[in-house]
Amino acid sequence: MISKEDKMERSSIKRLMGLMSMLLAFWLPVLAQQDFYTITGTVKSQDTGKRLPYVNITVPHEHVSTVTNADGQFLLKTHQRPESLTLTHVGYRTRKYPLGDNLEKLEITLSPTVVMLSEIIVNSGNPRDILKAAVEKIPHNYSNKPELFRGFYRETTQRGRRYIYVGEAAIDLYKSSYDRPISYDRVRIDKARRLISTRQTDTLGAKVQGGPTLPVYVDMVKNVNELFSDTEMMHYDYQLEDPTYIDDRPQLVIAMRPRITVDYPLYFGKIYIDRATLAFSRIELELDMSDRDKATRVMLVHKPIGVRFKPKSMHLVATYSLDEGLSRINYVQSSSEFNCDWKRKLFHSSYHVTAEMVVTDRYPEARSISSRSSFNNRASLYDKVELFEDPDFWGSDNIIEPTDNLLKAIDKLKKKIGRDQQP
Repeated sequence: MISKEDKMERSSIKRLMGLMSMLLAFWLPVLAQQDFYTITGTVKSQDTGKRLPYVNITVPHEHVSTVTNADGQFLLKTHQRPESLTLTHVGYRTRKYPLGDNLEKLEITLSPTVVMLSEIIVNSGNPRDILKAAVEKIPHNYSNKPELFRGFYRETTQRGRRYIYVGEAAIDLYKSSYDRPISYDRVRIDKARRLISTRQTDTLGAKVQGGPTLPVYVDMVKNVNELFSDTEMMHYDYQLEDPTYIDDRPQLVIAMRPRITVDYPLYFGKIYIDRATLAFSRIELELDMSDRDKATRVMLVHKPIGVRFKPKSMHLVATYSLDEGLSRINYVQSSSEFNCDWKRKLFHSSYHVTAEMVVTDRYPEARSISSRSSFNNRASLYDKVELFEDPDFWGSDNIIEPTDNLLKAIDKLKKKIGRDQQP
């Protein structure tokens, strides 16, 4: 039975996952004092040599963590010199990598796991029943106490292959216990910065509504009624796929696809569930784009008059890490692609908007965040942050290392802004 309060709090992922509004406007690494250790490197697959994106990297016996970027690169800062790193990735063996005297430009490889046929046989069963059992186990697998996390948030907009906007923030994330609705969760921006293209041709940009509150609304384990209520589950067909490993733990993999048509778009997806505990480890969703009008109502909040919006794709990833017997939100990403053109104009522009957050630390005490200081889920980081440049801006904060392409784009944006500001 869903309470009245829960119904009010079901601010649907169908409206809040990566929501963005279009605006018409002329848009006009980073180290601090060495009171911390900086570890950098690249993670690759041992058998193919391919760089591995979004590998989870932690310091053993501490709560410090980050993920590799899309190029498999990482940067991690710690106040105490660690003896080793722990690296986990879906489908690969967990590796404890010892650190020697050199802490920079490390080359680390992960070996794929091999799932035996006997495990596939053991995993046979009804996927819908497995999902329901995982939902029932949420109170046992996730925290029943409030917790406070440190996180790094980044959002980018690309027009074609060129970046026209980059926004970053260090955030504090207050997660209430998993038996309370998401209205008790809060996000506060500690510090942030942005860079925006000043090209006269870049008159159309995208704002991510809610921005840094992304980890609140896409935490599908806590916001369970959005995807795993009895009603929602009746909208989908489920199928067990070959199992895999995350953090050396066997995972049940359940594929989902729409089975009926409703008045809002559904999702294709994969759900990874820890076989031993039935905790959700990873959720991947892709918006059904078969009805473009429905997809547009999910993705678009507002656009200027005269602009035609054509959605192409929308993806979501949420991952959870096991720590001290409990699973916790670890990384989220929302990615959207669409085309825009002006009426009476022949050519259109393609846009790619990405928002991601990684939990970089966990505070020992869960100090609450007041509603006054929290980020509003209807606001955008674009409107809240001013342009500036400070080489020591991030200090000891952990960030998601920018990809090579993003680093080059940031340099170009800085130079262009600098030229435009010259008298």
